Amino acid sequence: ATEGKEEASAAENNPSRAPQGKPGERSSVLYSAGQFFFEYLVVVSLKKMSDGHYEPKITYQFPKRENLLKGQKEEEERLLQAIPLFCFPDGNNWAPVTEFTSETFSFVLTNVDGSRKIGYCRRLLPSGRGVRLPEVFCIISCLGCFGLFSKILDEVEKRRQISMAVIYPFMQGLRESPFPAPGKTVTIKSFIPESGTELIKLTRPVDAHLEHVEFQALLQRLSPHLILHIFASAVLERRLIFLAEELSVLSQCIHAVAALLYPFTWAHTYIPVVPECLLDTVCCPTPFMVGIQMRHLERVLDQPMEEALIVDLCEGKILRAVGPPVQGVGVGSPGLGPIPAPHAPCPLPASEQVNTLVSEAFVQFFVRTVGHYASHIKWSKNGSGTFQERAFCKAIASKTNRKFVKKFVKTNMFSLFIEEAEKSRIPQEGKW
Repeated sequence: ATEGKEEASAAENNPSRAPQGKPGERSSVLYSAGQFFFEYLVVVSLKKMSDGHYEPKITYQFPKRENLLKGQKEEEERLLQAIPLFCFPDGNNWAPVTEFTSETFSFVLTNVDGSRKIGYCRRLLPSGRGVRLPEVFCIISCLGCFGLFSKILDEVEKRRQISMAVIYPFMQGLRESPFPAPGKTVTIKSFIPESGTELIKLTRPVDAHLEHVEFQALLQRLSPHLILHIFASAVLERRLIFLAEELSVLSQCIHAVAALLYPFTWAHTYIPVVPECLLDTVCCPTPFMVGIQMRHLERVLDQPMEEALIVDLCEGKILRAVGPPVQGVGVGSPGLGPIPAPHAPCPLPASEQVNTLVSEAFVQFFVRTVGHYASHIKWSKNGSGTFQERAFCKAIASKTNRKFVKKFVKTNMFSLFIEEAEKSRIPQEGKW
């Protein structure tokens, strides 16, 4: 499975984050309403090799890309070579089966220019009799909206059980529809033999920065105390490894941890599910946030890696801690009260309600610890700003909070945020 390792490493891995052009986000323009829903749909199947092992290969691509310039073609080829590894990250030890529970997960590929593509995957067993191999339907898009694409994959799976031929008119209809603005709905007409024409409504959440997030997945597996411990490590850009067997659990939980950092952005290596051939990623000396299947735990622990926080999402516990506890981040921190229970009554759908409550709690923490940053930017006559770091830290009354903020201002995510703030005299209030 080493073939394609370079492509997978090169098509590197940063978090899919929401729209609104946050600091460090180089591809925010791609999130605007009216964009294509997706670039292409690929089907990845397992092909038997001469040694008896199965290897994932792209067996179908829609639409076909023909009129590409040479540079674009090379870039496209590189990404297409990486996709199968991320669709079947669990290696090539497969055998035909009669039963298989469908699973939904996503991955992120970063282009040379820093723009990002997200792969939304549904791994399923095609309908039929006897033993057969799972296949993956992967939608490649520049748009970060997990809930919306999960619904699209539900429709793809429903059609796959009838015939491959029924999928493509639906995807063509989707491709011709504009991506809706936050809170808006687009309706796709789709004909299914024997069922007639169906109207499929696709709605984006009102809060665009939460549309790639499912906090409930995290709350179901980890206690609020552990979530705060993980948040504290992520805020200080430590190395984080998450373990679970299901790709969907790894994918959802890691996206949720990255989203806790809003309005800041994780700017380091980020691989929600590490393909087996890239397990040595855990040896990186730089910060990373990665998901690894539980079956690879022994191999990971044998690697000569630096200190890392290792979280077991199956048992809901920390296997290995890193560094001293972070003071200033906890339930007693300013603005970070108890994390809401995931079943609060509200007219919103339960998951959206939880997303909003959890996000607000963590945003308030940042507002109360570093929200005074705007008053410590000194503006010159030519309109450029300079952040006064010393005065900013000195203005914090609490010694514990000041200790935390002195570490936080040295992180990449804070630097990116301040760089953005120094370019504009308009306070970044929209991000809070």
